[in-house]
Amino acid sequence: MRWALVKVSLAVTAMVVVAFAVPLGLVIREMARDRAFSNAERDAAEIAPALSITTDRAQLERVVASAGSDAGIAVHIPAADGSAPVEIGRQRAADADVTTTRDLGRASTADVPGGSALLQPVALSSGKFAVVEVYIPDTAVTKGVGTAWAVLAGVGLALIVGSVAVADRLGVRMVQPAQRLVEGARELGDGKLGARVPEEGPTELRLAAVAFNSMADQVVQLLANERELAADLSHRLRTPLTVLRLNAASLGDGAAAEQTRAAVAQLEREVDTIIRTAREAKPQTAAAGPGAGCDAAEVVRERMAFWSALAEDEGRKVRLAGVDRPVRIPVARADLAAALDALLGNVFRHTPEGTAFAVDVHNGEDAVIVLVSDAGPGIPDPEAAMARGRGSGSDGSTGLGLDIVRRLAESTGGDVRIGSSVLGGTEVRIWIQLDGREPGPSRRGHRGAVRRRRPGRTAVGFNRSRSLP
Repeated sequence: MRWALVKVSLAVTAMVVVAFAVPLGLVIREMARDRAFSNAERDAAEIAPALSITTDRAQLERVVASAGSDAGIAVHIPAADGSAPVEIGRQRAADADVTTTRDLGRASTADVPGGSALLQPVALSSGKFAVVEVYIPDTAVTKGVGTAWAVLAGVGLALIVGSVAVADRLGVRMVQPAQRLVEGARELGDGKLGARVPEEGPTELRLAAVAFNSMADQVVQLLANERELAADLSHRLRTPLTVLRLNAASLGDGAAAEQTRAAVAQLEREVDTIIRTAREAKPQTAAAGPGAGCDAAEVVRERMAFWSALAEDEGRKVRLAGVDRPVRIPVARADLAAALDALLGNVFRHTPEGTAFAVDVHNGEDAVIVLVSDAGPGIPDPEAAMARGRGSGSDGSTGLGLDIVRRLAESTGGDVRIGSSVLGGTEVRIWIQLDGREPGPSRRGHRGAVRRRRPGRTAVGFNRSRSLP
């Protein structure tokens, strides 16, 4: 498309330049010719007054010398009253041409070697006509024409180059959005669902980019809905499994009881396998570019409302804080929901029923902290728990939950820490950076300031040596 525009612009501009430059060049040549003949007529007119007064050779030679070079002007005076004809200057025109001009009594031109000659008749006192011949060389006729044509050619070339440059810029303006649209479609086809196209360029391509981004958003939303459906199904399975596990525990001893407990355990492992497989196959759905992100407070409220049903079934006390105001973070809604589901799912899987837990959101100037704490037994080896795929070693641990949380935090320049909570169990702190910079020493003090926003809570220290790789 870009080269097609350049070729069209080149052809059109070349035709316009030719259409205007050729006639203008011819006009310039005619103007130069007219200028040369006008100068010749002026020279002849300077001789005419002297001829009407006298035909003396000496006086006429002085007049011719004062009017111009005697090599360019000649005077032909016919014989009168027995006197011989007078010839002054060099004659270039043929005798026939001079005689014809004298007989007709009007000016004429004649072709001579090296140029032209202007023949101007002048009436004498004797009633006859003298002829003033002015030589016009070819160089006088073409004087300045070559320079003018060169200027026209330069202007025409500049117009062609300028039009090609403008067409090239317009082509780039049209091609670049199209290329970005192609790249975005290719990335989306490769599974990079965060691919978006800038909505800029010509109207048609801008509308295409809007449609592409809308389509990509719908794809991400569909995947998020699928994940919500999977989470809902897992919740529906977890609740009856809990009842089955409690009932199996009350069956006592015996072969049937052991078979029932083994079947319940096998069913729990199958559910964990399904969840692990779904999470391992999860594509990157984070939206890219300006304006991406979500309201962390809204997502936390939504996920807590989801898990509250199971918490009520198991008699767990739940506390939620810091979600009364919007908290914007540069994280996709679906990814934050997945991270919260992973942490809350760990609470339900790895703590006894009736164990309380809490979720707190702290909004700082350049970071947002999400704290998920519980009153369970805690995590003896946090580094091992953070290692992808290792898990805690207990039944129902896929080893992917905390890694999902870690990747979400590190995508913003933040990190994840595991420590002891004020409830007596584990506290997982998600540090989400708002400006995308790596947290440094100057930000550690800010973290303490964020923690001090909670009255009555003792500060929890985290050893920097536990930072994630």
